[in-house]
Amino acid sequence: MINVNDIKNGMTILFEDNIYVVLDFQHVKPGKGAAFVKAKLKNLRTGSIIEKTFNSSIKLERAIIEKKNMQFLYVTGNTYTFMDNETYEQIELTEDHLGNDKYYLKDGLEVMISVYQGEILGVILPEKVELTVTQTEPAVKGNTTNNATKDAVVETGLSVRVPLFIEEGEAILISTKDGSYASRA
Repeated sequence: MINVNDIKNGMTILFEDNIYVVLDFQHVKPGKGAAFVKAKLKNLRTGSIIEKTFNSSIKLERAIIEKKNMQFLYVTGNTYTFMDNETYEQIELTEDHLGNDKYYLKDGLEVMISVYQGEILGVILPEKVELTVTQTEPAVKGNTTNNATKDAVVETGLSVRVPLFIEEGEAILISTKDGSYASRA
């Protein structure tokens, strides 16, 4: 148990039978009345973000999240299979569990899986992933306005805006934070 005054950004806590990560917090000491803590919390099960005000005397339970280094193996239908790099144990996650993270998964990709007491909370992707462009329009000669981009589709089905010089079959780096083009691979 920790005092609410000791929370920090990035800390994981148990609150109301849910697991939250602290995104932001603020200690408030008004002129009158007791001090309190305002916190912005992200639910690790649902992804929803809430703002909560805690009395400064409240104690919270820390949630110890284990991170396992895993490798993405393959997809069958809407089931994604991962292998633990240490025990070679395989786990399966559904498309619903992964959400948009599925668009960054390529065979052999190393990821981290966050686990709380045997419950899989989600996948932590690398900052950038290398994917191959499978579909894009050819560049139009003379169409060179500043920062000109075009639509492209990569091997996982993700649509991304790329510069005009990118062609089909090229490997590009994509940011997993926002799905944007980063550079050629």
